[in-house]
Amino acid sequence: MSSVRFTAEEALSQLMYWDSDVEEEISETEDASEPEDNVIDDCQFPHDDEDSEDESASVPSSNENQETQKSPSTEGTLTSKDGQIKWSTSPHQSRARLSSSNVIKMTPGPTSFALSRVDDIESAFQLFISPPMEKIILDMTNLEGRRVFQEKWKPLDPSDLHAYIGILVLAGVYRSKGEATASLWNEEYGRPIFRATMSLETFHMISRVIRFDNRDTRAGRREKDKLAAIRDVWDKWVNILPLLYNPGPHVTVGESLVPFRGCCPFRQYVPNKPAKYGIKIWAACDAKSSYAWNMQIYTGKPLRGPPEKNQGMLVVLEMTEGLQGHNITCDNFFTSYRLGVELQKRKLAMLGAVRKNKPELPSEILKMQGRPLHSSKFTFTENTTLVSYCPKRNKNVLVMSTMHKDASLTTREDMKPQMILDYNSTKGGVDNLDKVTAAYSCQRKSTRWPLVVFYNIVDVSAYNAYVLWIEINQHWNASKLYRRRIFLEELGKALVTPKIQNRARPARSPAAAAVIANVQVRASDQPTMDPLDKCAKKRRRCQVCPSRDDSKTSTSCVRCKKCICRKHTVTFCPSCGDY
Repeated sequence: MSSVRFTAEEALSQLMYWDSDVEEEISETEDASEPEDNVIDDCQFPHDDEDSEDESASVPSSNENQETQKSPSTEGTLTSKDGQIKWSTSPHQSRARLSSSNVIKMTPGPTSFALSRVDDIESAFQLFISPPMEKIILDMTNLEGRRVFQEKWKPLDPSDLHAYIGILVLAGVYRSKGEATASLWNEEYGRPIFRATMSLETFHMISRVIRFDNRDTRAGRREKDKLAAIRDVWDKWVNILPLLYNPGPHVTVGESLVPFRGCCPFRQYVPNKPAKYGIKIWAACDAKSSYAWNMQIYTGKPLRGPPEKNQGMLVVLEMTEGLQGHNITCDNFFTSYRLGVELQKRKLAMLGAVRKNKPELPSEILKMQGRPLHSSKFTFTENTTLVSYCPKRNKNVLVMSTMHKDASLTTREDMKPQMILDYNSTKGGVDNLDKVTAAYSCQRKSTRWPLVVFYNIVDVSAYNAYVLWIEINQHWNASKLYRRRIFLEELGKALVTPKIQNRARPARSPAAAAVIANVQVRASDQPTMDPLDKCAKKRRRCQVCPSRDDSKTSTSCVRCKKCICRKHTVTFCPSCGDY
């Protein structure tokens, strides 16, 4: 069939004629379902006059009239403020059944590695405070202890470190974050379990000398790394987090602030946080459980080189490395059009609030004059959806998404877009982590920022261990509203129990002595409160007497477990001496 050719001006007049004959409701319906062949690629901006003449030159037949009316007009295309992106007022139709950015390759929940190693509450926590971490802490602490206290220092072993952490956890359970340490050991107002575990002097000594690196070599490392004082321990801990838990379909990326007002080269001021001043930590958390899947301390501007550009995008890309098929929710500090494109290359979707000064936004969507209350404006590219919602007069809420493809509105009274409801339901992963860790925080007053970071490691590890334990044992205390408090209390007691069992001398106070005796009796399964542990049923030779004496005994030392006869046994009353 022959076709009549027109010039560009004649073709434009012809199109305007056809548009004027169509009712407004029909045009709106047809614009929302335009064919994919006419979609404008958000990465390409053609300005070929020959192509535009060819599209409008042929006279449409009766079947071609509908196609002409469905094609996007210049009125349905918006240009970004920087002129680089073309936004359409009509959604693009996708022929794909399901985007690869919505296909999760990992099973959400505890990994098989964690499932095979979690036997009780203590083992769940010990997965995060690994033996390599403990070795670094013990070696560096003993080194500093010998330097500071010399002969007075008694080397720490793993049970001492566990007891120290257990006391921190229990102090958090009892909401003693701001309480003076001395009051925790007070005979009248304190808790007996603190005095039963170790003396106040021992706790102060450990707190004073606990270290996470060698101070003799720190100066050279600090020239290249501001986090040198705790870098080895921090990296080992962060590497463990993704090995134990797979996040669900929604992951939240945000910032956390550990309160600290002491001297620190990268202390930050964040006015919208309750603490205002502290150590900023980037975090990637599961949106539902708030499990901390990845964390990174922000150490400020680089020591050398130019300042970091596109920081928000780089942080999200680094924090989500290793994820695939997840939806990443972030706030307006991180969200950008370019971030959505980069995440899609990694088969990830993005959902986040947008700042109004972003250059990729069209100016038309920012205008609020004359906007009805609860109205929404949608614009689209091939892979991105942008919505502007007016919740109240002269307020504009902008949300950008690569997981939503249409202009869905809810049936609520405020007619909120589905994008905003999804954002509100998934944006709180990091904020909730801050909330739950602050509720039972083990933070103690300190002027040393590495110790404050270590306290945060203990807080987050305890919460992550709780998430693992609850998902593995879903019916554990399910009817109680304070399950986490019970978990932390049992964790703290489990950590201090070995130290209490091995105490050679009972505490001075009767209450603490009773705690020690009860723990030791439970450990040895003895019906009476005997401070001495028993050897096996078979009598053994005393390990203190000369072998020629051949002294047999069934009694052993409660601390070192050596078999000792009655001649080498010393008995203490509850009021004599404190280990």
